Amino acid sequence: MKFGICNEIFQGWKIDDVFTYAARLGYDAVEIAPFTLAKHVTEIPPAERARIRGAAERAGVAISGIHWVLVQAEGMYVTSPEAATRARTAQYFCDLADFCADLGGKVIVVGSPKQRSLLPGVTPEQGWAWAQEVFRPSVAMAERRGVTICFEPLPAEDTNFVNTAEEAVRFARAMGSPAFQVILDVRAMSHEAKPVPQIIRESRGAFAYVHANDKNLKGPGFGEVDFGPIAAALREVGYDGTVSVEVFKFDEGPEEIAARSLAYLKRVFG
Repeated sequence: MKFGICNEIFQGWKIDDVFTYAARLGYDAVEIAPFTLAKHVTEIPPAERARIRGAAERAGVAISGIHWVLVQAEGMYVTSPEAATRARTAQYFCDLADFCADLGGKVIVVGSPKQRSLLPGVTPEQGWAWAQEVFRPSVAMAERRGVTICFEPLPAEDTNFVNTAEEAVRFARAMGSPAFQVILDVRAMSHEAKPVPQIIRESRGAFAYVHANDKNLKGPGFGEVDFGPIAAALREVGYDGTVSVEVFKFDEGPEEIAARSLAYLKRVFG
């Protein structure tokens, strides 16, 4: 199993320093939130993309991919009733696929609850069809660039569109492409009625990435979630991708979050 960490934990750090620190701790990869670099990825020129990729290579870590992809990217909405907004969002996902590939990343995590929730008057069926329409061009781009778009089921407290792994798998399979799959997030799965290991087993073959965190919004090992059965389930389904630390509460500071999370994951996964 490979272990990664999301760079927004290191608030105010230069991306080069994040790579160096993560590598020193023993992480295999860093996952980048584009908003920590620019409001829109189109503002990041090819030379800077190449520089970032090179910095990661020199530090000895991979760039696993990108996430929080619509944060600060104004004017985007996945299930908008407005055709122009959907077209603009569809194009931006193509831009994201290009950006991710240019960095050497393999995965685009799409959570974006604020940009996908169904607006008043929009039916679930309309939202489903519009979201599929938005993603279709970027799926073709992802296929060409060797990138996988991973749609994230999120709890009802975050969004009213695609709340369970089962729904997300059905949505992903409707896209009909290996370049569009699901990400499983431990915190999000912890809100479902089913046990997390069961969700993992039922999602076998449909997910391409995993976020490690606790239901309390902190890192793995910082709360009550037992990752032992989770690690066993991931092994059982043959997952050999990246398990990436993503947290939402930074109380302990980046150094402690990063070090304790990795130590816990390595102990649990053996």
